[in-house]
Amino acid sequence: MSDAAALDEIRADCRRLAQEIIDRFPGLCATVATAESCTGGLIAGAITDIAGSSAVFDRGFVTYSNEAKQDMLGVREATLEAFGAVSAQVATEMVLGARRRSRADFAVSVTGVAGPGGGTKTKPVGLVWMGLSGPGDLTSAVELRWDPSWSRDMIRAATVRAALEALVGRATMASGSQETPGSP
Repeated sequence: MSDAAALDEIRADCRRLAQEIIDRFPGLCATVATAESCTGGLIAGAITDIAGSSAVFDRGFVTYSNEAKQDMLGVREATLEAFGAVSAQVATEMVLGARRRSRADFAVSVTGVAGPGGGTKTKPVGLVWMGLSGPGDLTSAVELRWDPSWSRDMIRAATVRAALEALVGRATMASGSQETPGSP
């Protein structure tokens, strides 16, 4: 499969998953917020591209710089200094900040290295940390590792898909469904 075809497939998955969020979350009386760094608002865009998103989408925070993470989400400077922006700790503080600073029931955050440059030996291109938080303060962070040879567009699209899958998974858990969530 060509890179263009793979990217088109991921984008189609994102549209399907966003539609699933629009369909499921009203039944939960639940809303969503996003806190994005490496995706620059693409998760929020995927959700709001779907008609009816205003019933479930509260707001999105695009916090590309460390200062924005601190100002908009309350990420602590000490956390950024100790672990760096691309870390489980920062993803967790981002997602908790999004929940605190919104009216959302669920939030997802992403922070990573989309490339093509900027990677290091310990934080290579393709490394993304995703935070997820929902009712009952059920919060987690998961490491995603995409192929470092992928294009920036591919890494970002795969991250959007993973975030949408995680939200659908949490909605499934919240509804008490016996289905197995697709992501953490």
